[in-house]
Amino acid sequence: MPKWVICIPLVVQWLWLGLRHGSLSLPTVANPRITAGGMVGEGKLEYFVGMGPVARAATARHCGLRVEEGLSRETIETCMRCAGLGFPLVAKPDLGLCGHGVRRIDSWDELQLYIEHFPRGETVVLQEYLPQEGEAGIFYARDPDSGEGRLIGLALREFPRVTGDGVRNIGDLVSADGRARRVASRWHQWTHDPNHVPTAGEVVRLSTIGSTRVGGLYRDGQHLITPELTRAIDGIARDMPDFHFGRFDVRFESTRELAAGRGLRIMEVNGAGSEAIQAWDPRTPLLRGFAIIFAKQRVLFDIAAARRREGWRPLALIALARLNVRQQRLIARYPASN
Repeated sequence: MPKWVICIPLVVQWLWLGLRHGSLSLPTVANPRITAGGMVGEGKLEYFVGMGPVARAATARHCGLRVEEGLSRETIETCMRCAGLGFPLVAKPDLGLCGHGVRRIDSWDELQLYIEHFPRGETVVLQEYLPQEGEAGIFYARDPDSGEGRLIGLALREFPRVTGDGVRNIGDLVSADGRARRVASRWHQWTHDPNHVPTAGEVVRLSTIGSTRVGGLYRDGQHLITPELTRAIDGIARDMPDFHFGRFDVRFESTRELAAGRGLRIMEVNGAGSEAIQAWDPRTPLLRGFAIIFAKQRVLFDIAAARRREGWRPLALIALARLNVRQQRLIARYPASN
């Protein structure tokens, strides 16, 4: 379905919730220490800066660099050394969305080229590359009445990939796969030679990111939500200032370890604007998918209403619109993701 069609019932519910609570921008105070509560326009580093020792220990090593004319190699090396980073690493915009501008970087030449094409005056995040194949989006919410932290959803991400048959090359395999075809227009960004013929059964991962816009797949991982995982994520969330609602994007070694709340590494944290991406599992019936997202929006407004009662004030709609316009303009200027 076209995304705009999917958004219609979600917008209608948002309008109803806004009227009911007396503010269409109420969710901007769900996480009051973050720009717009994490609805739009916030930087990735905002979530990391205030982390305590528990949350930092679970987060991938990283550093931020403001890209200006004359940014020296020495400055970049200092940033990387202080964060304990080496190659390979991941470079991404601090102000990003849906994997735009995210690239795996394997050498100084690649990093310098990335920075050369990055918008001046903006911040790039350098982060350790996490090799674990497992990736999940874990949705967290803290009950506004009881204060209890809970997990309201878990999505497993599958990276875009093709499996070799020993006959066709990567380009032909991609062209024959309805989902993988989404990356066909990005040949020039690939690290794989499209003419290479994988052996039979060889799995070729096509992208660093797992977004559906590049052919990734989301699976509902609700069955992996356990008391152990809930305690682990709640402990991390409580080690962040005034964080009440959002999604932790993590890498993990195995689903058993994930369910046990062990060994997960945080790549990113997203706030009030997080999508309940587990709803887009193709195996989930359409009405069930909408029910998941409707429930997420109700919880978001309830949590934000509790923050407003504490004295926080939502952003004006015009300020929210300006943040969105700036973010969309920047996305168009970022280096291509891979």
